[in-house]
Amino acid sequence: MKTLYLIGGTMGVGKTTVCRELKNQLHRSVFLDGDWCWDMNPFVVTEETKAMVLDNITALLGNFLRCSAYDHVIFSWVMHQQSIVDTILGSLDLTNVKVVSVSLVCSREALLQRLYRDVEAGIRQPDILLRSPQRLSLYDSMNTEKIDTTHATVAQAVQEILRLAQNQT
Repeated sequence: MKTLYLIGGTMGVGKTTVCRELKNQLHRSVFLDGDWCWDMNPFVVTEETKAMVLDNITALLGNFLRCSAYDHVIFSWVMHQQSIVDTILGSLDLTNVKVVSVSLVCSREALLQRLYRDVEAGIRQPDILLRSPQRLSLYDSMNTEKIDTTHATVAQAVQEILRLAQNQT
């Protein structure tokens, strides 16, 4: 049985950092960040580019799931609407695959603090300070396990994901 980890959350909540550590702790694992399928210049959001990105994501995830070298496939992306998760899962052959779906959340204050640091470091553009906090409440209605990273270390968040995976039947 393989495990597919879907790790969602708004920009700056800690998805990439947590997923990299999760990959390091899981033998025979692979990590795909959805942003890697969306890294373009100029950044253009149209129905065509959204469909292309979802197609790229599901193609890569499907290839990873079919590859005998991996037991754990980790996917990270904003995934702020249940329909995004449903579209991805509906496009994959999940035979003998356990799905662990998690949303990382945190307080607005913690999120802004992290984003300010990223903006000052030149990692993110200032518009993120408005866009990212607006999405926080969207995760409340998601059919995912929530992990609050406000005061959690990366190791604690990873341990919670591993606990959820172990307890899931």
